[in-house]
Amino acid sequence: MKAQNVNKGYLDLVARSSPKTNEARSLLHSFWVGGVICVIGQFIRFMLQYVFGMYGDELAGTTSVVLIFIGALLTGLGVYDRIGKYAGGGSIVPITGFANSVVSPAMEFKSEGYIYGLAAKMFVIAGPIIVFGVTTSAVVGIVYYVIGLFV
Repeated sequence: MKAQNVNKGYLDLVARSSPKTNEARSLLHSFWVGGVICVIGQFIRFMLQYVFGMYGDELAGTTSVVLIFIGALLTGLGVYDRIGKYAGGGSIVPITGFANSVVSPAMEFKSEGYIYGLAAKMFVIAGPIIVFGVTTSAVVGIVYYVIGLFV
């Protein structure tokens, strides 16, 4: 009984001291910033297609590399963090958010050296996502292969 009172008191303290958020404004910021990032990606794709004549896998790969570079560069300059504070989840558009999740820890631990700091900590955030994605895709591939044997 006493633990419930402590938990309730703690939750009341957290509710009183937490800053109030405007959910509608946060959703609007997230929506429009995520949309702008996607529009920039689409613009890059159009430019690569119509100016440089790229098509297919070459176009998709180059567009991804350019977006990753821009996300990493903006993270290195400290701009992406400000975008993230303003837009919240809207800044975690998959490809630029991935670049940010790789570069941020690398920059944070750079002072520990290139091997034990930068290289070892670079994938602290993105590493589990990569491992899960690769493992899941391998399992799905095996399942499709086995299903193909019986069909």
